[in-house]
Amino acid sequence: MWHLYFLLDFASLSIPFLFSFHPKLKFYKLWKYFFPATFIMMAFFIPWDIIFTQNGYWGFNEKYLSGIKLGNLPLEEWLFFICIPYACLFTIYAFKNLLPKFSFSNKTTEIFYFSLQTLLIATLLYFYDLCYTAVNFGYAIVLLALVYNYKREALNIFFPIFLILLVPFFIVNGFLTGSWIHEQVVWYNDAENLGIKIGTVPIEDSIYALSMLLTVFVLMEKFREKYPSKSFEI
Repeated sequence: MWHLYFLLDFASLSIPFLFSFHPKLKFYKLWKYFFPATFIMMAFFIPWDIIFTQNGYWGFNEKYLSGIKLGNLPLEEWLFFICIPYACLFTIYAFKNLLPKFSFSNKTTEIFYFSLQTLLIATLLYFYDLCYTAVNFGYAIVLLALVYNYKREALNIFFPIFLILLVPFFIVNGFLTGSWIHEQVVWYNDAENLGIKIGTVPIEDSIYALSMLLTVFVLMEKFREKYPSKSFEI
């Protein structure tokens, strides 16, 4: 099963990639925004990943890997930061295109935002000594504050779709963390997180996913504003 992580990456990408060329979706026309936004996100998340791997905050089971590494990270981990955002951003823009009214109201977004920020800040203040929790929640708090203050309308769309995306995200992460296989593909040092899990997935992963995807989404929206495409309108 050395190819398991690669197969999860490929499976996550395959259907969204194929439907990217559907005439009602045309997500391929957004590649010029998606890839720069994703590479900028990776400029933050890859060093974070490398440092945490080096310090033993998490790691990878070689039994489920190809053995190819870039830096100290498996090739499959690099692909994760492209395949998962691609699948999720495809879904966000599919909702925007096919169900344009599927969004939170300004009031609902405000309530959701302040509730989430309160929870994140309170947890960070109490568990500041847990590295994964502290870095993860700290990044999310700053990111959410910036988006709320400078591009609030993006949250109206992002929040409800993200709640839906958590279902497939936890399925994929469930495989990676050992829910349906004999051993973990990715293991976590629970001394550096809250120890609260959904199945085998640390609760922090949900905030990690939010930060990763929101970073890409907001950057894509900014690039679309700056470099509009006449052939693709949502």
